[in-house]
Amino acid sequence: MTVLRARTYLDYNASAPLLPTAREALVAALERTGNPSSVHGEGRAARHLVEQARASVAQLVDASVDGVVFTSGATEAAVTCLTPHWRRGDDIVPLARVAVLDTDHPCIREGGRFGTDAVTRLPVDARGVVDFYALREWLGSGPPGLLAFSLANSESGVIQPASDMIAAAKEAKALVVVDAVQAIGRTFVSVRELAADALILSAHKIGAPAGTGAFVLASTELRPSPLLTGGAQETRQRAGTEAVASIAAFGAAATAAREGLADGPRLDAWRLRLEAAIGAAAPGTVVIGDGAPRLPQTLAFQHPDVRAETLQIALDLEGFAVSAGSACSSGKLGASDVLRALALAGAPLRPGLGALRVSFGAATTDEMLQRFCDVLCRHLARMTRQTEVTRAA
Repeated sequence: MTVLRARTYLDYNASAPLLPTAREALVAALERTGNPSSVHGEGRAARHLVEQARASVAQLVDASVDGVVFTSGATEAAVTCLTPHWRRGDDIVPLARVAVLDTDHPCIREGGRFGTDAVTRLPVDARGVVDFYALREWLGSGPPGLLAFSLANSESGVIQPASDMIAAAKEAKALVVVDAVQAIGRTFVSVRELAADALILSAHKIGAPAGTGAFVLASTELRPSPLLTGGAQETRQRAGTEAVASIAAFGAAATAAREGLADGPRLDAWRLRLEAAIGAAAPGTVVIGDGAPRLPQTLAFQHPDVRAETLQIALDLEGFAVSAGSACSSGKLGASDVLRALALAGAPLRPGLGALRVSFGAATTDEMLQRFCDVLCRHLARMTRQTEVTRAA
């Protein structure tokens, strides 16, 4: 008789499992009929669901409700905000250039609607933290521009010194867009405290269905030119009928994410425990981002004798879903851009080997993590032993 292994999902940074509350909100909204732009009772009921969700998302990031603009996802939100065409009231705010980080998510790193020659990729240090000298040099080297960066890196979990970066940008009269996709629900994020001009969010990273996101403006007076035009939806910032059911689920997930911040210390303790166990099982393992502030539930590492994809497959066969890189970069030819940038900065990494990323959440139990730790360390010890035997032969 075949015994099926119970699956343990540890790839939250790619997409978090659908939360029960988000599922309930989704199904309840699907049972309703009505366009949220219609004025009849059904339309008003649909509008109520959208506005409820808008309030929940605003509360999650400490923002004004009227600053939340729903989109089809974080990529659309990023391309909307990364534009040389912004407005302050009725006045045009000219932006001639944009700076991003070399380790950013592709939707940021590619520069959005800026031309290729207007995009500067700022280097990072060996931990993955922005090179402040390069940032200050860019800020002082030309006309006003836009600084866009990921608050927390999707592959390493490294958190950027956002307050210092934004303060420097504001001093140079630059606008700032922060990709908070990986940070929300895992660390406290406040539009007001950051003083960024816009945040980018994604629903499926916090337990809602994929296909919905948002950008959040610090002030509706300062806003990017719309990417999608034609209708008056979302205060004319994003044309197209709102996806009511998905947005309702996003709102439910946002409420849960805010409440789940209290679980951060437990997850951080497990990340540190995993790091220690991996180091003991396979000496020479490099923890990516070591020494920098990181998300409490993200761990990425590489061993010079282990190919990440080989270890990933072994773990998958044992019932564990982990990643050998970002879901937006894995499965494609070539090494991770993040690993390449870190190696260039002096990190002792071999980009071609890839890195194993483990990311978990509130639904991940201590028992799951202990079992994963035991299996992971067993495979790491076996793989490194085999390499030593091969070398000796």
